[in-house]
Amino acid sequence: MKYRNYILVAAMMLVATVAEAAKTVSSTGLKLVADGQTVNTPAIQRAIDDLSRKGGGTIVFEPGNYVIGTLELRSNIELHLKSGATLLGSTNPYDYIDITKEGADRSDPKKWNYLSLALIEAYQAKNIKLTGEGTIDARGCELALAIDSLHKAGVRPDPNYFDRLNRPREAMRPNLFTINACDGIEVSGLHLRNGACWGLVFFQCKNLLIERVDVLNRAYWNNDGIDIVDCQHVIIRDSHVDAADDGICLKSDKLELACDDIQVYNCAVESSASAIKFGTNSAGGFKNITIRDIKVSNTFRSAIAIEAVDGGEVRNVLVENIHALNTGNPIFIRLGKRQADRRDGIVDGVTIRNMVCEVPFERPDVGYKLRGPITNTMRNPMPSSIVGIPGVKVRNVLIDNVTIIYPGGADKGLRYLTMGELSKIPEQINRYPEFDMFGELPCYGFYVRHADGVTFRNVNLLLRNDDFRPAFVLDDASNVKFENISYPFGKTNGQIYDNSKQ
Repeated sequence: MKYRNYILVAAMMLVATVAEAAKTVSSTGLKLVADGQTVNTPAIQRAIDDLSRKGGGTIVFEPGNYVIGTLELRSNIELHLKSGATLLGSTNPYDYIDITKEGADRSDPKKWNYLSLALIEAYQAKNIKLTGEGTIDARGCELALAIDSLHKAGVRPDPNYFDRLNRPREAMRPNLFTINACDGIEVSGLHLRNGACWGLVFFQCKNLLIERVDVLNRAYWNNDGIDIVDCQHVIIRDSHVDAADDGICLKSDKLELACDDIQVYNCAVESSASAIKFGTNSAGGFKNITIRDIKVSNTFRSAIAIEAVDGGEVRNVLVENIHALNTGNPIFIRLGKRQADRRDGIVDGVTIRNMVCEVPFERPDVGYKLRGPITNTMRNPMPSSIVGIPGVKVRNVLIDNVTIIYPGGADKGLRYLTMGELSKIPEQINRYPEFDMFGELPCYGFYVRHADGVTFRNVNLLLRNDDFRPAFVLDDASNVKFENISYPFGKTNGQIYDNSKQ
């Protein structure tokens, strides 16, 4: 009896092993052509569909260059790229489809999911993986130029073409990934390159893990690195992102949804916009977010930007252990209202601690081909900002153990705003939020306006050159606390200007 049990167990293990082996197919077995020219989309898609119908499996790509158009991942599918294997995006725009809204009228944004076109797509799938040590290179510049050529020839017009800048809008340009309404996603180990638009985009997903990826998305304009939109239970860790727009960006498109339970840690980010950003789309908001152990460098705008301008709530946010070099602005927190008919937004409960940031006098993106936009007016170096709007205050923000090295060198001959002119600083209630949106500001350290319950603790402000402006300006700011503040050059007097006490 015991012997028969051993035989039964062995037989079951053999069956399981055979079944497992049957669920793994290779690029060689699929007879894919890895010559960097032949489009392999149909063969790969058939394999994905067949494996998914049979319960799932893995497609292993051996070393080589495999050209693909849009691939749709289905439930229980893993694409595994060995070292030396590269999926190359086709440069033919007709090789890309939008699986969620195929055939939709793309001239009306209400009829399609914004930026859903991509090289790798998934919709309402479960348990999907992209893993390995290989590369996915979308060849976005070549693809974007092909899209532009078709528009100019009148063959495939972009109804929202950006005439002023002479380029196609984002909706016509495929992302690297668009993963939509999926549950259980892993992206690990890969080198991800050169989308024609955003990089890794996840809409309304749950249980997402991104780890050990290297994202280089500077092939074209407005190329975000990673976008998390109305997702829950997300971990992004041990990764590098270099993007020609925002680096790692949380967004919220739906009033009834939000980004909730998001962890980002041990990552390095470079960006021609903001490195870590909440927004701009912020309808539902951001709750229970932890950002920690982040290295920021060569970033044009803010190291940390937290924006609630579309009626969403920002609550229980922790940002800690941030080291930012050559970054245009350390901290930007903005509560605005882009649409008058929307509910008021909320920013209540943000902690930023253990941060060091160095701000250069010149632009931090001098060495990049795709640089940030030129500002409308000349101005002196900008401070960090914590700003609400009249009647709607940013609440309960803690800035703790933060050292900022500002360039100083402000020149009254360039721009000069006296403390008696604070009311001239525009509110910009419905404007797109950026750290320089208010124009010249009257301090070098922190500008706090329409805020309640802001605490500055163990803050060390340094200047490379002297600055005639005070460190802090408070305007319509209540219950602001200062605990153990260190100022440059031994300055003590006149470093805090509080408009309510004048």
